[in-house]
Amino acid sequence: MIEKVSFSQVIERIQFENFWWNHNRIEEDYFNMERRLYFEIFKPMVLNNDIKRAVVLMGPRRVGKTVLLHHTVQELIDNGVSPRKIIFITVENPIYINIGLEELFKLALKSLGTEETKGFYVFFDEIQYLKDWEIHLKTLVDSYRNTKFVVSGSAAAALKFKSNESGAGRFTDFLLPPLTFYEYIHINKLSHLMQESTLLWQNKTIPFYDTLQPKLLNEHFVKYINYGGYPEIIFSPQMQLNPGRYIKQDIVDKVLLRDLPSLYGIKDVQELNRLFTTICFNTAHEFDYEELSRTSGVKKHLIKTYNEYLESAFLIKKINRLDQSGKKFKREVKFKIYLSNPSLYAALFAPVTITDEKRMGNLVETAIYSQWMHRDWVNPYYAHWGKGEVDMVGIDEGSLKPIWALEIKWSNRYFEKPNELKSLLDFCNSNKLASGLVSTIDLKAQKEFQGVTLQFVPSATYAYIVGKNTLERKK
Repeated sequence: MIEKVSFSQVIERIQFENFWWNHNRIEEDYFNMERRLYFEIFKPMVLNNDIKRAVVLMGPRRVGKTVLLHHTVQELIDNGVSPRKIIFITVENPIYINIGLEELFKLALKSLGTEETKGFYVFFDEIQYLKDWEIHLKTLVDSYRNTKFVVSGSAAAALKFKSNESGAGRFTDFLLPPLTFYEYIHINKLSHLMQESTLLWQNKTIPFYDTLQPKLLNEHFVKYINYGGYPEIIFSPQMQLNPGRYIKQDIVDKVLLRDLPSLYGIKDVQELNRLFTTICFNTAHEFDYEELSRTSGVKKHLIKTYNEYLESAFLIKKINRLDQSGKKFKREVKFKIYLSNPSLYAALFAPVTITDEKRMGNLVETAIYSQWMHRDWVNPYYAHWGKGEVDMVGIDEGSLKPIWALEIKWSNRYFEKPNELKSLLDFCNSNKLASGLVSTIDLKAQKEFQGVTLQFVPSATYAYIVGKNTLERKK
């Protein structure tokens, strides 16, 4: 006779997951992990009980969502919340299959020997594994007004879509991205490498950072490019020996072969895999649908849909094009695609070395752009016209005019040969931009050329300041 999981077994599992019920603190492994800087932004959303909404924590795999939730549990305990009023349930555990959220909540209360629900904090991890989770969560929020619900999930797009559609006014979304380079420096206790400085930008002196150890900083920048987007691998020397195996199997393969096919009903998973592999190998390149179809072997009419799926899972980001005057094109003919984190390249192919100028160029560009992806209030563009191209352009959303332009290089030679920056110079002059930014290996300098002030800054320090400014604005 086939046996079913008993309620007592479920309760036993719930008790096991809630270590703090008996020990008044989270487990040692979680306790000793460095908190992400995003924690300080996330924490108030959970602790604030005045807003009767569930918090939906989204993000790609292995960026530290479960760790963030445990650190939040510890923060609640430190703030005087009784450990026995904090419930944590990992929904993807097979023992919870076909059990709804409300039933799980009631079973947890039963485990605690209470029927009281006021003042509880309830965490559901990996929520996407429960069918119609958004309906379940909405019901909980409506039924238990004095209980705070927090859920997490890896399939960002599906979660966001469902939370927006079904949870309007009841859910608050929070996206946890891969580590910024700023966070990488912080977590590795390398902040001593950075020192405050200034930069003359568009006739204004703005805060910036320099380093007295550019060689060491660049070594860490390369490590960040190869595996630094994921907190767990940073602290594991064993994983660092083969970061590709870890990232590919646990992040890429599970998303491509399991998450996306199950969420969107994709039948030919190899097609999706071929497309992502093509994009990954050519990160930071300009594409069109015809070329992408031909190179990947995926039918043209599927490319756009698959791109949306990959973007929804936070694996890639598509960037729109501007012309020389900074205007958007009416038809989407060409576009750039970046990996959301450069470590995905090393996972599928091979880690890059600091001397590999060709691959470093594209991956440095990817790394820099990935710092901007953390900003939900701005979307940089790129410009391409005739034979001219500028890597990144910022647009004032009010006037729709360019306000800054950046050319990303892994080289110092353009300071001596500014004439080779013709596209950047032409774009700045066409749009009356007094300054243009050029990233370098380790050179920080300024040069006037053809009516434009060219600011040369090291790529690593630029990535650092973008990440730092992003976090500070989010607070």
